Amino acid sequence: MDEEYDAIVLGTGLKECILSGMLSVSGKKVLHIDRNKYYGGESASITPLEDLFARFGVEVPEGTYGRGRDWNVDLIPKFLMANGMLVKLLIHTGVTRYLEFKCVEGSYVYKGGKISKVPVDQKEALASDLMGMFEKRRFRNFLIYVQDFIQDDPKTWKDFDPTSKNMQELYDKFGLDKNTQDFTGHALALYRDDDYLAEPAVKTINRIKLYSDSLARYGKSPYLYPMYGLGELPQGFARLSAIYGGTYMLDKPIDEIVYDGSGKVVGVRSGEEVAKCKQVYCDPTYVPDKVRIKGKVIRCICLLDHPIQNTKDALSTQIIIPQKQVGRRSDIYVSLISSTHQVSAKGWFIGMVSTTVETDHPADEIKPGLDLLAPIAQKFICVSDYYEPTDNGLQSQVFISESYDATTHFETTCLDVLDIFKRGTGEDFDFSKIKQELGDEEQ
Repeated sequence: MDEEYDAIVLGTGLKECILSGMLSVSGKKVLHIDRNKYYGGESASITPLEDLFARFGVEVPEGTYGRGRDWNVDLIPKFLMANGMLVKLLIHTGVTRYLEFKCVEGSYVYKGGKISKVPVDQKEALASDLMGMFEKRRFRNFLIYVQDFIQDDPKTWKDFDPTSKNMQELYDKFGLDKNTQDFTGHALALYRDDDYLAEPAVKTINRIKLYSDSLARYGKSPYLYPMYGLGELPQGFARLSAIYGGTYMLDKPIDEIVYDGSGKVVGVRSGEEVAKCKQVYCDPTYVPDKVRIKGKVIRCICLLDHPIQNTKDALSTQIIIPQKQVGRRSDIYVSLISSTHQVSAKGWFIGMVSTTVETDHPADEIKPGLDLLAPIAQKFICVSDYYEPTDNGLQSQVFISESYDATTHFETTCLDVLDIFKRGTGEDFDFSKIKQELGDEEQ
């Protein structure tokens, strides 16, 4: 460990593995260390099933759940937007060669105690049971405006400037009611709260376009999910880093991050050894003195022997419960995957309910989501702190990721990664630096 590295990455959570791959591709000499024996950190996939039960201190009922090794249970399940940033990163970096994806079968939104398919085009808008007849027409006109919108062509903006006017003004222009605004902002644009209403409308328009472009790629929903669980993703980026000369060490204790007199990082100590470096990239658990608790997230992993009602027996699905529907400040997310993704024994499903904690009784806050999954064979509830760094890392050259939020998609994860990369290197990630011989996936 006596070599000097451009960057040392601590932790093999997905964010850290993506950063390791990006830094290696950009020509940096990278050492990647994790104190765990496995990849994934807090975003790991747990296999066999017995390990999941043991993690939560529960006995496994004999013979109930099929073979334990048929299960790969994500601790933090998330879906990928088919046209989103993570898929673009996977394709451009060639990591897709190590992974296989399946389309998620349904995308739903909760209203008035029941779920409905999220309408994303004119035909679905007119058929949706989320709106009355006149509202459907108004929503259809709104969707046509969004689909025709091109950011670089002001002629497509019609008589509305989305760069200076906010989203609430755009909704008002089309006369959309609060219910329609609710599912548009939360189930299509995937906002977690209503702060976006005061922001320039162009941001939300682009997010709705991402949703519909993603949907157009595969048809059933805009979401993808990797076979064998999300644990495959960090390993894919680890392989990428290795191709570009990155060095990996698992099961390596981290005793200290070493700084010089000015507070700038100069290395990482493990036992008697110190690896020298110019920068450190890490998850919050490695630097408790440089992060603060922003809030808490509750997640409940549920094992079921049936699909979710009113989803046409979909073997995988995403449901968003907008906060206003259940009198909250933040949304509740429900996801379902099954043996079709090689993550459970045949005939079994893994459901997940997650949200940002708002009260002293977090388990009560996810009840609307759990009700949709009932009956549930086994539940595992985890409440975790949501950490954010206390500074941007420019002085110390220690760049820290935020914890994983309650969302069931990866868009916020990618924004954090790209922001850290830019702070650490001073530039946006340049996809053109990737050697073409990695494969022709992007052709």
